[in-house]
Amino acid sequence: MSYWKANLLILSIILSIWFLVSFGFGIIWSESLDALSIGGFKLGFWFAQQGSIYVFVVLIFVYVNLMNRLDKKFNSKDKD
Repeated sequence: MSYWKANLLILSIILSIWFLVSFGFGIIWSESLDALSIGGFKLGFWFAQQGSIYVFVVLIFVYVNLMNRLDKKFNSKDKD
C-alpha cells in the first residue's frame, strides 16, 4: 500500500469516528442517549457539549501517533 493510500485510509477512519461522535451521538441519537446520565447530565447533552470535544482531542493524538508510525514505515524525513 502506498503512503498516500495509507494516509487517506487513516484520515477517513478518523473523520468517520469524529462524525459519528459529534453528529451521531450529539444530534441523531441524543434523545436515546438521554436515558443515561454522566455526572448528573443526560448523556446526549453531555456528548453534544463535552464528549465530542474530548473525543476530538483524543483523535488528534491518535492521528499524530498513526502518522508518525506511517512516516517511519516509509522512511520519510523532514526536509526543512
